[in-house]
Amino acid sequence: MRNGIMVALALYAGFCGIDAYAMDLSLNDAIQKIVAESHDLKKADANLKKAQASLDVANSARWFNVEGTATYMNLINVEKPFDSYNVKLPPEIGGLVPQMAGITNIEVPDNIFMAGVTVTQPIYTFGKIGNAVDSVRSAIKMSEFSKEMVSREVKYAAADMYWTAKMTDEIVKIAKKDLNNARDAKRNIAVAGRANRGNLVKIESDIATKEINLSDAEFNRDTAHRMLKILAGIDVDEPLNLTDEFPDSFPEMTVKKLADTPEWQVLDQQVKMYESKASSQRANGYPTLAAVGSYNYVTMDKDFKNTFNENGTQSAYLGLALKVPIFSGGVNRANATVDAMNAEAARQDLDKSKKITAEKYRNAIQQYNHLRDNLDGLENARNLAAKAYNFSRERFAAGQTSAVELADVSSGLYQLDMALLNAKYKILMSQESVKKLGE
Repeated sequence: MRNGIMVALALYAGFCGIDAYAMDLSLNDAIQKIVAESHDLKKADANLKKAQASLDVANSARWFNVEGTATYMNLINVEKPFDSYNVKLPPEIGGLVPQMAGITNIEVPDNIFMAGVTVTQPIYTFGKIGNAVDSVRSAIKMSEFSKEMVSREVKYAAADMYWTAKMTDEIVKIAKKDLNNARDAKRNIAVAGRANRGNLVKIESDIATKEINLSDAEFNRDTAHRMLKILAGIDVDEPLNLTDEFPDSFPEMTVKKLADTPEWQVLDQQVKMYESKASSQRANGYPTLAAVGSYNYVTMDKDFKNTFNENGTQSAYLGLALKVPIFSGGVNRANATVDAMNAEAARQDLDKSKKITAEKYRNAIQQYNHLRDNLDGLENARNLAAKAYNFSRERFAAGQTSAVELADVSSGLYQLDMALLNAKYKILMSQESVKKLGE
């Protein structure tokens, strides 16, 4: 019983032109899959993570810096390299210092080991570090908004690919119907028994032309489906059933004030980034105040084996250091000017983008409404063409008209079917353009 039901369903699906084992794919599913597979979005995400890592680099300048050093030295007696290092004291020095009276020669330990740690903590940099951090934060926001721009572009391209593939499905149906109409006309001639040679030649010519149209339509459909599957990460051998249909009606749109778009936000953050970089460059010419601390350990001996003994000396200090740049050849001022001019250029780009994008948004809504208003007239023309074709087909079957007239009327119906389908596609893509610019 179950096998019988499955066979019946398969026969019904084949009769309706649907692959019973095809993968159902809606518009939303297609968009989600293409977004998940998008290489451009993955690159945008990598750029965002890179910008976030740059913030850690910039913030690291706020914190203390610790440096450790360890040094071993062996002093060499230049005059006698293989002898111990001796210092000869002038007689007058030996006479001045009671402890050195009568001493004219001192043996200096020539094995010296030094180890130490130095800590530096910036206290005030006149905005050098703070502005550098602010510029990186602006760069992060730029990456976030850039990713949103890419996401909108990918979603628009996904919708375009889906509706293009769906349109090729509908074109195949229209081409099949047009071919079947021509074949029906040929059968009517045979049934009526009035095989006029001129009518037969004309109908055979129409059938050959419409077979080519159908073959082209099927090729375009297969190509569009294959591209859709590649972008969505679906096996190219997996048959698809696009479940969303072209709408019969479309709601009217009104022009609203365009909110900040991702493109505007990117340019706005770019202005802020360059302004912060310019301030940071200027601060490079100002003093830097830092707290410093150091600990050092020194030990020495004339014998290398006894160098690392417990007779070493230790020293430490804490203090403040003021580093004042005196002359840098004007590099700080020049770099600040470069960044300030970059900020001005970005500001001009932002002003231009606001004007152009607002106009694109308004034109997209106007185009949508214009195409929408023409849709009723186009549907009416198509319905009239269908009636005209039915009248011509009945007259042709009754022998009251020629195959030439029937072919002309059939061609007119075919063209209007295509025009109506194309109009709906353009309306949908105008709607997607509005979403891309202003959602």
